[in-house]
Amino acid sequence: MTTTRGPLLYARSRALPLTLAALAATAAFAVWAAGRLDAYLDPDRRVPIVALAPLLASAVIGTSLYSASDELDRTAVRPWWPRRLAQLAGLAALAALLVTPAVLGHTENFGPPAVIRNTLGCTGVTAAAAVLLGARLSWLPAFVYVTGVYLGSTTAHGRAATVWAWPMQPGSQPGAWVTALTAFAAGAALYAVRGARPEGPRG
Repeated sequence: MTTTRGPLLYARSRALPLTLAALAATAAFAVWAAGRLDAYLDPDRRVPIVALAPLLASAVIGTSLYSASDELDRTAVRPWWPRRLAQLAGLAALAALLVTPAVLGHTENFGPPAVIRNTLGCTGVTAAAAVLLGARLSWLPAFVYVTGVYLGSTTAHGRAATVWAWPMQPGSQPGAWVTALTAFAAGAALYAVRGARPEGPRG
């Protein structure tokens, strides 16, 4: 009983059941949007989904990074970083898996690889923002960056664009993958070690 109570309490304190429901809703919306855009006819029509669905999923994940007991976390006997890392990595993997059905096929363009990459990258940015700004505002930096790139990178070309405009790149671009994976690794490591910035009580 004790071995299962700890993980259950951790999941409830991070609102993980609600987070899982919100991720499922985000995936359902992405599939619906893909159908409305007739994305199966032209992979370029998937660009809004490839860019924005991972952004929404990462915002949902960011809300679960909040800790209602920061003082208890700091004084706990067992280190918290393995749980934080498992939570973040598990939610990122689940989000990528759930959103993928919206963009099946065309793996070399805007298919599953691009969605998986963007989910990891956006989640990394969100995790880092949770440490610096708190979980409530963790969605903001990724939102500003991705929407800015989405609106301003239509004429961007060249090797540099694959790095700074990585959310808008096809799934086969190595530079975009390196940037997204670096963002995820850095954000996950920072969050695992530090946790989210303490905030006042919710509500």
